[in-house]
Amino acid sequence: MAATTTIFLLLLLAASSAASVADLSVYHNVHPPSPSPLESIIALARADDARLLFLSSKAAASPGVTSAPVASGQAPPSYVVRAGLGTPVQQTLLALDTSADATWAHCAPCDTCPAGSRFIPASSSSYAALPCASDWCPLFQGQPCPANQQAALPACAFSKPFADASFQASLGSDTLRLGKDAVANFAFGCVGAVTGPTANLPKQGLLGLGRGPMSLLSQTGSRYGGVFSYCLPSYKSYYFSGSLRLGAAGQPKNVRYTPLLSNPHRPSLYYVNVTGLSVGRAWVKVPAGAFAFDAGTGAGTVIDSGTVITRWTAPVYAALREEFRRQVGAPSGYTSLGAFDTCFNTDEVAAGGAPAVTLHMDGGVDLTLPMENTLIHSSATPLACLAMAEAPQNVNSVVNVVANLQQQNVRVVVDVAASRVGFAREPCN
Repeated sequence: MAATTTIFLLLLLAASSAASVADLSVYHNVHPPSPSPLESIIALARADDARLLFLSSKAAASPGVTSAPVASGQAPPSYVVRAGLGTPVQQTLLALDTSADATWAHCAPCDTCPAGSRFIPASSSSYAALPCASDWCPLFQGQPCPANQQAALPACAFSKPFADASFQASLGSDTLRLGKDAVANFAFGCVGAVTGPTANLPKQGLLGLGRGPMSLLSQTGSRYGGVFSYCLPSYKSYYFSGSLRLGAAGQPKNVRYTPLLSNPHRPSLYYVNVTGLSVGRAWVKVPAGAFAFDAGTGAGTVIDSGTVITRWTAPVYAALREEFRRQVGAPSGYTSLGAFDTCFNTDEVAAGGAPAVTLHMDGGVDLTLPMENTLIHSSATPLACLAMAEAPQNVNSVVNVVANLQQQNVRVVVDVAASRVGFAREPCN
């Protein structure tokens, strides 16, 4: 724990004179499976259970091991950014993941990787394989060096599960290009083999935006000062892009910040303290302690870019649903569709009859969700659904997850150096 914390703090406290800003476009990762927003979200949210299992699982109880897995049972995040690797630069699309620490890319040769372009280390003059003795190797949970090794040390190798597959990778470093910025000697996993189905793997790679020692923020410390923000485009605007902004410069001034909480078992995750929910003008009556943060059990609320729809623990969601239904007052009642259980006939409800949902957090932050982030409409029938759900019963059901559907068209600013996260309304499309 001490070693990883020291690495991270030294990088963040390096000379601020090198600070810069990079602005990258954020694109949808998956083409909508239906022209109807409601049907599309239902299809995309089917992968949420695996993602929630990853978010709610505690790190291995091995002494001294506090970093989250390089990759676990999560499905591919919903958004990608265009980046470059190597010299000369090789373009790649990396899935944006705020709950992952490590960056990795599919590398050639790899006969079992997903179809698509791959990074070719042999074609990059700046690529270097990192040996098993590298300080980075244990952070990536790489295999230790062989005992009594006499010859040159082998490269750091690791194997991790991802969704319903697993991959084998070697650790390397190269120049990572983000917009106009070039990050030299960036450590990442170079995937050389995949076992199992590849449908749920990111096609080209993943960009780790967590706050652990392997993350982009940690490795670029002084350049971006531990600050980034993202603004996600709506699922209704597939052909439009949002943005990922790295560095303190250019961040909006109207941001309201809430403190970040730290879970030593899952140090990469962005926990915040939700103090309550309101529907319209009414506060939702939840049991005492329903939002309480507990590092031991993992209880609390996580801001995550990879989960599709927001999930609340059973007592929180039951209270939210009851108040929402009370205010909507649909005459024919409510039906279930996919993950949603509060769907109603919009022809029976007066225009503007659906109330706004507000998340209240420490620091006086009141995040009132845009209506399109609260209610999803079908384009084929007069049907709309509350765009949230209860946490699945097969995962650690004490974790609330504020997901990307509820973050769309909101600028989310993460300031790890100041241990805070902020929100500001912004048209991202």
